[in-house]
Parts: sequence; structure tokens; C-alpha cells
Amino acid sequence: MTKPDPIPARLAALKTTPTPDLKKQWRELFETQPPPFNRRYLESRLAYRIQELAYGGLKPQTVKRLEALGEQLEGGDRKKSRIRADLKPIVGTRLIREWQGVEQIVTVTADGFEWQGRPYQSLSAIARAITGTRWNGWVFFGLKNHRRSA
Repeated sequence: MTKPDPIPARLAALKTTPTPDLKKQWRELFETQPPPFNRRYLESRLAYRIQELAYGGLKPQTVKRLEALGEQLEGGDRKKSRIRADLKPIVGTRLIREWQGVEQIVTVTADGFEWQGRPYQSLSAIARAITGTRWNGWVFFGLKNHRRSA
């Protein structure tokens, strides 16, 4: 008869473990001081590390492949790598805005945006071309509220 795997129980216990004990586990598992991040971060990284040590981590060829894909997506551009991926809509998304009775359609591309068959680097440039005045493109196309929520 096989013994049950203790890892799932250990992972579940992280949710109820006091924060000082999580930090102690961090020191044991990573052999470094825990970062000053929130509890949720500690739980998720500890859960990954526990599984990594028990079942093995990513294969070296997988790590290389992920790094290569990341370079392709970022083009090696450090400025682009600092931009959060979830800020830009998915490639192919169509943004529709009516302006002075005319429907304006912008398509999200891998390199930026396209409006009336022309490529643009930013939504603000498109909003300026449409309105003739400076606009925050994210606000103009309704992707960001111009007022901060309280």
C-alpha cells in the first residue's frame, strides 16, 4: 500500500500558517531572508518552492525556451519589458469610439495600433488625429477612467 502524498496537505496548511512561520519557512526553503512583500506573495512562492523541491523544477530546455519566447515578445527592448503585459489589449482587439457622429475603429496590433490603415505607436496619437486636440488615448477609447476611483 502506498503512502499518501504529504505535499497537498503542506500546501493547504500555508493558508492558516502565521506570517512569522511563513517567513521562517522562507528562510529554510530559499536560504535567504524573506522579501518585504505581502502574505499572499509569500504563500504563492512558498507553495511553488515546496512543489519544486518535492517534484522537481522546470527542465533546463524549458527555461531556455521560455527565455527565448520572452525575448521574442519583448524584442530585447528593456523599455518594453517594463510595461505590464496586461495593460495593452490583446492583439486583434477592435476599439470602437464614436466621435462627432462618426464611428472610429482602431485595431490593436503586435507593434501598436492601426487606424484607417495606418500604424500608430500610441492611442493618444490616434485620439489626437481624430479630435485635433491632445487626449489621453486610454481615456478617449474608454480603457481607463479619467477619474481615480476612491
